[in-house]
Amino acid sequence: MSDTSAIPILVLTRQQDDVEFINRVLRNAGHAVHCHWIEQVSELHDALSQINIHLIFAVVGTQPEAALALLNATQQLAPSIPTLLIREQVDETIMTQDLKQGARDVVSLKHPQRLQAVASRELHHFKLQRQLSSALNSTHQYYQQMQQLMAGSVDAIVLVQEGIMLNPNAAWLTLLGQSHAEAMEGNPVLDCFEADSHHALKGALAACMQGKWTGHPLKINARLPDGSSLPVELLLQEVDIDDEPAVQLKVPAQRQDQRPMEVRIHDALSRDATTGMLQWKYFIEQVSERLAQPIKAGVRELVCIAPENFATILHTLGPAHSEAFMAHFIKPIKEQLQSHDLAGRFGSSHIVVLLERGTRDDIAAWCANALRRMREQPFTPANGSLAFNGTAAHALITSQPFDLNQVLASVLPDLTTPQTMQASLPSTSSTEENTLQVMNDKLWVKLIKSALMDNRFRLLQQPIITLSGDHKSMFDVLIRMLDEANEEVLPSEFLAAAERNDLMKNIDRWVIGAAMSYCNSSSTNDTLLVRLSQDSVVDQSLLTWLKGQLQVHPIKPAQLIFQISETVTNQQLRATVNLARQLKQAGFGFALEHAGRSPNTLQLLNHLPMDFLKLDGTLIQTLATDPNTQALIGRLVNAATKHGIRTIAERVEDANTMAALWQLGVDYIQGYFVREPERLTLE
Repeated sequence: MSDTSAIPILVLTRQQDDVEFINRVLRNAGHAVHCHWIEQVSELHDALSQINIHLIFAVVGTQPEAALALLNATQQLAPSIPTLLIREQVDETIMTQDLKQGARDVVSLKHPQRLQAVASRELHHFKLQRQLSSALNSTHQYYQQMQQLMAGSVDAIVLVQEGIMLNPNAAWLTLLGQSHAEAMEGNPVLDCFEADSHHALKGALAACMQGKWTGHPLKINARLPDGSSLPVELLLQEVDIDDEPAVQLKVPAQRQDQRPMEVRIHDALSRDATTGMLQWKYFIEQVSERLAQPIKAGVRELVCIAPENFATILHTLGPAHSEAFMAHFIKPIKEQLQSHDLAGRFGSSHIVVLLERGTRDDIAAWCANALRRMREQPFTPANGSLAFNGTAAHALITSQPFDLNQVLASVLPDLTTPQTMQASLPSTSSTEENTLQVMNDKLWVKLIKSALMDNRFRLLQQPIITLSGDHKSMFDVLIRMLDEANEEVLPSEFLAAAERNDLMKNIDRWVIGAAMSYCNSSSTNDTLLVRLSQDSVVDQSLLTWLKGQLQVHPIKPAQLIFQISETVTNQQLRATVNLARQLKQAGFGFALEHAGRSPNTLQLLNHLPMDFLKLDGTLIQTLATDPNTQALIGRLVNAATKHGIRTIAERVEDANTMAALWQLGVDYIQGYFVREPERLTLE
């Protein structure tokens, strides 16, 4: 059994003898240490999540890439914990290289006295840093505690240290259906929550322990003693227990609604008693108001989800259980809804939701995840258990004139099979569709060429923020077009026509020139990620043109990172590889965008000299609750880390997803949860 007061040390090595040697040397130097042994870099995630490590030793061979992969992983997962490399041979050249890559120092088992001295120095420094952080937090914590005492807080609170629950208060016990603290004290906190919430909770705890969690509520499902689940919103805060870091979990008590009485009454009357969703009349009113406003980005769809074979379910359960079944049926839907989504109940069994997401694939993933979770959660009335399926239909709402009745009719009448329809476009033959497309394209070509001539394109920037401690300022560049009435046009409306009519190269060059102009005029040294279309990938003159632009806008080439989608890369693999190499040689960065949806993503990591791997936003939509997606993202992140490639998650829209990404070791995130796109000012 380990001494609970011992200093936890992590040792990465293939040989147990190394662990015992380090343990003996440090104890001989007067340090009461306990060494935890791991054999693979991939074990770092779990070890750092479960143990409050003070110092990391890593035995590395002669291959430089092995040390680099390890140091990248430690810098990503635990930048504040000192890492000491152990090598067979140590000289000034090796030490300089390792220190540049992030090692705190390099030692050898052949010189135990130096190992003792270096370890003592780092442990002392680590302790001082912890004490400083504790001192800075103490005043704030004391004030908050006094506030809670004065207000007579009834919030449900528990402390978590190394994954174990401590000091649950009475409100926490009541919330989770326990009567005695002994039922929870000393038990793993994960035991209190459903399995599909574990990934997000572990990530949030790890982030909070490193001071990276900034008050976002975590929406997860608590597990009650009777087998049922309870949706809760957890607030996490880093605290200190006996000079050791811990995390306080709090579920705020229900506060009295301060809205005027007439507003509360209207809200209550507008909602269905069973599902809590809007009654149909009020749903239509709010949908109509929302659709009157143009969408800022992405797509809108009406989605209808209903139980498959509801008549059979009703016959099996009996009418008395129909509303209890619907209350259970809508749980996976409600858990996925975001604050701006609108949801209503139509008839006895139909749930209709207005969703606004980045792409249609995102909405399809949203539906698939809801249906999957329904299959995994059978209805369990008192007289047995009933497995069931759901089915979904969705209709795209375009910016063209549309009839809301027609849109609703397209998703409501027949839900026996999943279907996808595009509202506002009448049913036509393929010949008619081609003719309409040609006519439509002629209009768009005229508008696009006019916008290029009159400089009526605008750039927006969406921040990309770090999860790993790197403070590099990065932005994803987005484009908008202004029509002749100076109204903003989304790229989803005009880019397809531009691609079909060989205009993408011109648009790409406008974007690149504008991005370079911004970098040249800005004093912030920002890094911009700029997209390249397939037309630019196969354009043999692109590099010559870029070099000419560098003469006009003398910026550091590294300020621009060119990103190419995985789909284009697969279609033009040779051209993409050649272009990526040429861009890197010229000093520019390179990223693979929308990665992870094709089966050969891991192979592309071996062929493309990339700096960033951007994980496809459609995968991110279901990450927080889908174990298969978590496993896939985990494999991609591990492979990218081994290649020295940093990862960016696209379209992150909630705190649970951010927490899961933290747990998986993703470096950066972008999306509306981070911040909406902002206008990029060109001088």
